[in-house]
Amino acid sequence: MGGLLGVVLAAGAGSRMGTPKALLRTKDGEAWVALAARRLAQGGCADVLVVLGASAEDAAACLPSEVSTTVATRWADGLSESLAAGIRAAQAHPGRPDVVVIQLVDAPGITVDAIRRTVERAGDDLGALARATYGGISGHPVVIGRAHWDCVLAATSGDRGAGKYLTEHDCVTVECGDVADGRDVDTPEEFHPRAQR
Repeated sequence: MGGLLGVVLAAGAGSRMGTPKALLRTKDGEAWVALAARRLAQGGCADVLVVLGASAEDAAACLPSEVSTTVATRWADGLSESLAAGIRAAQAHPGRPDVVVIQLVDAPGITVDAIRRTVERAGDDLGALARATYGGISGHPVVIGRAHWDCVLAATSGDRGAGKYLTEHDCVTVECGDVADGRDVDTPEEFHPRAQR
């Protein structure tokens, strides 16, 4: 038991994009939700869980059978609901993971190298707390050990994720701008299918 659980936050409706971003595809045809799950697995996560919401059935159909899912029933209330659903699912996960590695579905430029580097710097103990940065700007993945989960749940609300908690609790920052593009893709103008391998 123990180890790393990758968690993809993929519940949003993508209102600015005009479609749920989980359903967007690279130019090779891979759904972004499957891309994020695959990268977490390749980055060292023994299991991967995807938090769904808008168009949950369609997004689930894009995933391989070994990836588990949970639905954030209040996903429309903001990012914190997706994060909370992911952490609660981790708490109930049969593998009893020690650490979650949080990734966003709408950051397709985050590479396996960035995930591996952040995970390695964070460590795998219950008190792990780290996040990737890109040119000094905070991004994902975010690594959170089990010892922090209840506090993170208590500290998040609405569209406020775990950022404030991470800052206040000496989160390790891991620069990954040399190996990945950490930008979120939110609008059609920003979107162009990427050949991510």
